[in-house]
Amino acid sequence: MSWTRVLVLSLISILLILTFSSVVENAAVRDDSKADNQKGAAPQLFMPESEASDFFKRRSRRSPQYYAEYQAEQRVRLTKDEQRREYNEEQRDEFENYVEEERDEQNERTSEKNEQYREYHYDGLHPRYYWYH
Repeated sequence: MSWTRVLVLSLISILLILTFSSVVENAAVRDDSKADNQKGAAPQLFMPESEASDFFKRRSRRSPQYYAEYQAEQRVRLTKDEQRREYNEEQRDEFENYVEEERDEQNERTSEKNEQYREYHYDGLHPRYYWYH
């Protein structure tokens, strides 16, 4: 139990020393606004602080969307709705065709059974069908 306390206290002290040391300060990104100090990909990745704050002020979470962005989102929604509508219509048509074929087959089987029943039970004395006019 005492070893765990010693280990935890040493780890906490090392963490505090590293947090307040100059090593961590050197790892932070500096604001170099001079063009000659910037080389390679750094100027493409980072922007000056003033531009970044302007960007976030312009496009905060509650700021209204631009009209073009709104139109693009609406076009995406409309195309997805149209695709969903076409898919549902296609599924409905396939199901209706299936039901119609099943109904036709059932009617055909029923009429065949009825015809076989009439043939089997026909006694030859009476006409097969009564025609009432």
